[in-house]
Amino acid sequence: MSPLSGWSRSHPRLATRLRLSLSLVLLALVTFEGVVLARQPSVPHAAVWVSGILVCLSAAPWRSIPLLTRARFAAVVTWTTTLLLIFSHHPRVVWGGGEALALLVLLSQVLLRAPARTAAVLGPILAVGCMAVPARDAAPGRFTLLFSVLAVVVAAYSLVLRQQAAERVRDLRAVRTAERLDLARELHDLVAHHVTGIVVEARAARFTKVSAEHAAEIFGRIENAGDEALGSMRRLVKILREGEGGDQGSAAATHPVAGLADIRGLTERFSATGPPVALSIETGLEDRLPAHVAATAHRIVLEALTNIGKHAATATAVRVTLRTVPAGLEVRIADDGGDPATLSENARGGGYGLAGMAERAEALGGFLSEGHTPGGGLVV
Repeated sequence: MSPLSGWSRSHPRLATRLRLSLSLVLLALVTFEGVVLARQPSVPHAAVWVSGILVCLSAAPWRSIPLLTRARFAAVVTWTTTLLLIFSHHPRVVWGGGEALALLVLLSQVLLRAPARTAAVLGPILAVGCMAVPARDAAPGRFTLLFSVLAVVVAAYSLVLRQQAAERVRDLRAVRTAERLDLARELHDLVAHHVTGIVVEARAARFTKVSAEHAAEIFGRIENAGDEALGSMRRLVKILREGEGGDQGSAAATHPVAGLADIRGLTERFSATGPPVALSIETGLEDRLPAHVAATAHRIVLEALTNIGKHAATATAVRVTLRTVPAGLEVRIADDGGDPATLSENARGGGYGLAGMAERAEALGGFLSEGHTPGGGLVV
């Protein structure tokens, strides 16, 4: 969408009034020319007058008649009149300034709004037609040069606006693609977290002897984790579908799914299926932290806990700390080590956890570091 189109959509009534005013001015100019030419009535004068009125009416903003239909009709009318006058033996003391200006209006609209192939054919026909209008006269003089320059300037400016509109469309598509990829990573984080808990619980129940009551608790936790995974998946798939509709769904697509307040529930659910988590959030941080930063912190904690469930299944303690530092927000997740969980190759994932956390940190101007603690654990 070009800047002019965007302004027209935001001010529809004013844009319509301006188009109608321009059409009336062109018709008034053609009428004045007709009155002047009527002093010397002739067939060429009548042809120029009728041609000018028809072309000006074609340039008017008729909503019921498509632009391309009006532009093709105007091109046929102006070229028919021009060729008849140039190759006839009638006196050629004629003029068509209003018609030439109307052709410039149509030229601009065609180059801005028509499909590329149609604009490449119809645009030059209208432009050359505008240049040929003064050539009908016996002594076109400087007016031929004037309208030639105007046609070139209008065509060049319209093509520049068209190129800018195309770049905006590409930029919007790139932004939407990036948002959808970000939501896809979020879907991976949420579902992987819950499914990892399910797999760990199921394998623990399979290879250890548990009582009926303990088995019921395990199955209950598996059921809850499965419900949460399905709920997260449905919620994010719904957002992705809403985002396909264009600008209407863009607000939903960019709204954070979870934030700092959800980290407490996240650590409680993790503690129910894995090592206990000690959470420490600086007092008042929830009120001071921007929503997009809080959402990123939640995703990093989620991914880190998921990795702990996979790679430190026998860890006895996890500590999650969120606090402000001079550079911004520090998110620290540390465990005391342990053996990796017994998972299949598909369940272990492709090693995208740290890469995903690093991308999210770098997107906000931060960084991610990870290393081993003296006790053998891992700190992110």
